[in-house]
Amino acid sequence: MSPVGLTRDAGWQIGVSRTIDRPADEVWDFLISEAGIRLWLGEGVAVLPEPGDHYETDAGVRGQTRSLRDRDRLRLTWQPPDWDHDTTLQLVVSASGAARSRLGVHQERLADAAERERQREHWKGVVAAIVTALAHR
Repeated sequence: MSPVGLTRDAGWQIGVSRTIDRPADEVWDFLISEAGIRLWLGEGVAVLPEPGDHYETDAGVRGQTRSLRDRDRLRLTWQPPDWDHDTTLQLVVSASGAARSRLGVHQERLADAAERERQREHWKGVVAAIVTALAHR
């Protein structure tokens, strides 16, 4: 039996999700806005609309948009400047009732269990910050 978070195809991975008392469209619109992108990706990137577009944040996190399905999911590569490998990051927003939604963050191709745990804590904090920002809109 494999350790928790280790898959045959995607290596080490992590998923963080939260149900939010906001409609899915509102959550999605915030995630792809400049303010939303600053929260989950970092300063210095305004939009990530087209597959193949490259980005780099002010902190040096870099990657490439892989796919964007409007009002559903965004998939990109994600690599901090001190890592020797990139990972795949996916954000998903889905309706969870009339005025609620589920925000999911999934990251795969992590190096090992320790990196997985660090990223789990990182994305838990990011999701909490998104929920807080949405509550104050």
